[in-house]
Amino acid sequence: MRPQEYSANGTPVSAVKSHRVEPTAAACEWISLEHLALGSERVGGMVVRSAQVRKVLKTISRLSPYKATVLINGESGTGKELVARALHTLGPVPGGPFVTFNCSNLVESLAESQLLGHVRGAFTDAREDSLGYFRSANGGTLFLDEIGELPLRLQPKLLRAVETHEIQPVGSSHNYKVDIRLVAATNRDLRAMVKEGTFRDDLYYRLHAAAILVPPLRDRREAIPAFVAHFIEHYNRLFGKDIKLVSRDAVEALCVHPWAGNVRELGHAIESAVLMTESDRIALEDLPMHVSEGTSETLDDPIEELPEGGAPLMAAIEPEAGAAGAEQKWPYSLDAVIREASKLALTRALHATNGNCRHAAELLGVSRFTVYRMVNRFGLGEGRIYRTSRDLPKFSALVGEISSRTGRDISYPSR
Repeated sequence: MRPQEYSANGTPVSAVKSHRVEPTAAACEWISLEHLALGSERVGGMVVRSAQVRKVLKTISRLSPYKATVLINGESGTGKELVARALHTLGPVPGGPFVTFNCSNLVESLAESQLLGHVRGAFTDAREDSLGYFRSANGGTLFLDEIGELPLRLQPKLLRAVETHEIQPVGSSHNYKVDIRLVAATNRDLRAMVKEGTFRDDLYYRLHAAAILVPPLRDRREAIPAFVAHFIEHYNRLFGKDIKLVSRDAVEALCVHPWAGNVRELGHAIESAVLMTESDRIALEDLPMHVSEGTSETLDDPIEELPEGGAPLMAAIEPEAGAAGAEQKWPYSLDAVIREASKLALTRALHATNGNCRHAAELLGVSRFTVYRMVNRFGLGEGRIYRTSRDLPKFSALVGEISSRTGRDISYPSR
């Protein structure tokens, strides 16, 4: 279902067209928050729309009933703490405490005391007993973020606590039982750290028994409109605003931005836009400059390697020769055909326009932002920066191979 579009004065475009009055060239299309969020759901504080996150949610649902230790992997800003909270909320003790601590904030000299607690007089300035994070989380969940920053000398004590569910506070001879679920998270490669000797292998294998990988935002771009609606609603409440619409070109700019800082960076960008707008809508110029002007029209960086010979382009469209009727497994779906046809059309358009995305967009009848998204989606350029190339021999070879396979000349004359 196509999101409701609005003209610059807030009138639905469908209503304008029904009166045979076309919007003026200066008028933007506006999309409501409800339609931005279309097809998404919110589970445990998570915005769920992409297939990757639905897979994460399925893993959470399988692990949440048990108090098993879980390791969450993902880049900074992807929402690892939200996954940990969902494990807690959907777990057997949702009413128990959820204690979170970032291991990068551990004070080296006090690290053991911070985690395991201490008794009065255990060291200078220890004027009273301290529970520590483990006992504070008793009966609930302890979330240790950035576990890769945990000092090597403290890792054996953490391993013992995880395996025996017992901790010994600093300065005490008594062991205390703790009933917790430990959830750890990291944006570092723990396997590489094990090889380097900066992370214990026994602790790594203990943590990695149940693992969840949170995908970066660039791999779930279809969820960006839903995130935009979510953050606008949040900042509407926070700042007392009533923003209802977002311009289509602003949404397209948000969808093609690299988002190296993932969901956290997107949230900050929307916060800035909410503060900058003086009306009930967000336009392209309200976005931070690095988002609204972050992509050039003509992109000249070297192209990444295309599939050899272009065969994968047609694999989903042409059944393999010699396949028997009843025994033949259906080799393609409608979605695959549409995807490969779109890739073919984009390749031809870029070939015809010497890699100029703006001119290619004119040929295809779409916006240049759509072309940028397609370039990234089909791997026709640097995926993180969305750049393609004027390396025409590679485009020519690809188009030539498809022509020879189909027996048709599908190339465009150069502009």
